[in-house]
Amino acid sequence: MPHSALHHLPIRVYYEDTDLAGIVYYANYLKFIERGRSEWLRDLGIDQNDLKTRGIVFAVRRVEADYLAPARFDDLLTVETTLSERTPARLIVDQTVRRDGADLFRARVTLACLGPTMRPVRLPAELIAILA
Repeated sequence: MPHSALHHLPIRVYYEDTDLAGIVYYANYLKFIERGRSEWLRDLGIDQNDLKTRGIVFAVRRVEADYLAPARFDDLLTVETTLSERTPARLIVDQTVRRDGADLFRARVTLACLGPTMRPVRLPAELIAILA
């Protein structure tokens, strides 16, 4: 099973990320991990704009999420992203949002590789080579 290196993305919690109680609104963790996946792919050398011009995109197929502890306004968080599994047309990514080493949120995200007709297609060869 392939495993890429652990990717780290720092994220600051802004006022707009919080609810009236001053804690991060639950749906914003999904935005944080989306940024983490995008930067992970960028750092691996995957140009998602290039893939898109070829009609290839990634779509979130499934998210399993655990909310463990709240983040608050002005916290500095780290989104950690790593590849867990790869199939011919899918990536499964494990992501954790941490503050000072403590896990606040964990997710396992299944990404489907879709072609121009929005049907599943095999992962591009260059992506397989990078993830191997």
